[in-house]
Amino acid sequence: MARIAPPVAEMRVAVRRALTGFPPDGLVLTACSGGADSLALAAAVAFVAPRLGLRAGLVTVDHRLQDGSADRAAAVARWAGEAGLDPVEVAAVTVAGRPGGPEAAAREARYAALADAARRHGAAAVLVGHTRDDQAETVLLALARGAGIKGLAGMRERRPLPGADDVLLVRPLLEITREQTHKACVALGLHPWSDPHNADPAYARSRVRADALPALVAALGPRVVGNLARTAGLLAADAAALDGLARTALAEARRGGPGGGALRVRSLSGLDPAIRSRVLHLWARELGAPGTALSQRHVSALDALVVDWHGQGSAYLPGGIAVRRSGDALAAVTTDTEVDQTG
Repeated sequence: MARIAPPVAEMRVAVRRALTGFPPDGLVLTACSGGADSLALAAAVAFVAPRLGLRAGLVTVDHRLQDGSADRAAAVARWAGEAGLDPVEVAAVTVAGRPGGPEAAAREARYAALADAARRHGAAAVLVGHTRDDQAETVLLALARGAGIKGLAGMRERRPLPGADDVLLVRPLLEITREQTHKACVALGLHPWSDPHNADPAYARSRVRADALPALVAALGPRVVGNLARTAGLLAADAAALDGLARTALAEARRGGPGGGALRVRSLSGLDPAIRSRVLHLWARELGAPGTALSQRHVSALDALVVDWHGQGSAYLPGGIAVRRSGDALAAVTTDTEVDQTG
C-alpha cells in the first residue's frame, strides 16, 4: 500500500473530525477559490465525505475583479467534477456597490453566493479553508482595531452561515498551517492559483501577512503563530460562556417587563458591565440592527440610557431603529415614528 504523505493525512484527519456527526447522505459543499488552502481542503473532502456516507459538492465564486477570473473559476469547476464532487457550481457575483471597503464587499458577496447555493442544493454545511495562519492574522487585526473579546476570539470553527442560519459554516483547517496545505497540494499533484490580492499592500490583511506577522516570528520565534491561534480558541470559550450568561440575563430583563420588546431598566442596571453590554448587543440585533454596522458606540449609547440617564432622548441604532427610555422601560421605535412624534 502506498504511503500517504503526512500533510495529506493531516488534512484528511482534520476534515474527518469536522464532518463526523452529520446525518447520512447529507450534502456538504466546499467553497474553493483554487488557492492552496481551499484546493487542499476540497481534495480532502472529496476523499473523506463518501467514506462517512456523505455527499460532497463544490462552489467556486467568481468575484469578477481580475482579468481571467471566469477562466480560473471554470478550471476549478472542471477539476472538481473530475475529483468526484457533485454538485459543482460557479457563482459569479458583483462586488461593486456593496457597503464597506473592497475586502468587506467581496466577503459579503461571496457569503451571499454560498448561502444561495447551500439553500438551493439543501446542503447541511459549507466548508471553507481558513488555516491557523489566517486565525493568527485575524487576531492581530483585531488587536490593531482595539477589538473586545469577541474580535480577539477570531474565527469560530462552526457557526451559522451568514444568510442561511440553518446551514453550518465549518472551518476544518484552523489547526492546519498554510505550509501544510501547500505541501498537501504538491503531494497530490494539484496546481493552486496564487491570488495577487493576497500580496497587495493596499489590503490590511496582506500587510499583516507580508510584514507584521513575519516580524513577530523573527522577534519572538516560530511558535507565535500557533500561540496567537491558541489565544483565539481560549477567548472563544470565554466569549461563549459570557454570551450564555447574557442570554439568561436578557430573558430576565424581559420577565414582567412592559411590552413584548421592552426591557426593565432595574434588571439591566444591576448587571456587571461586561454582561450588560452583551445583553444590549443581543437585544439590538433582535430589534433588527445589522451586525456589520452595529458598533460599541451604539451599545454604549444604549448603556447610557440605563446607567447615565438624565432625561435624554433616544439612542439611535443602525437599521432605522430608535430606543427610548420611559421610566423603568427601554423600548424601540422606528426612526420614522420617532420623527413623527417629535416633529
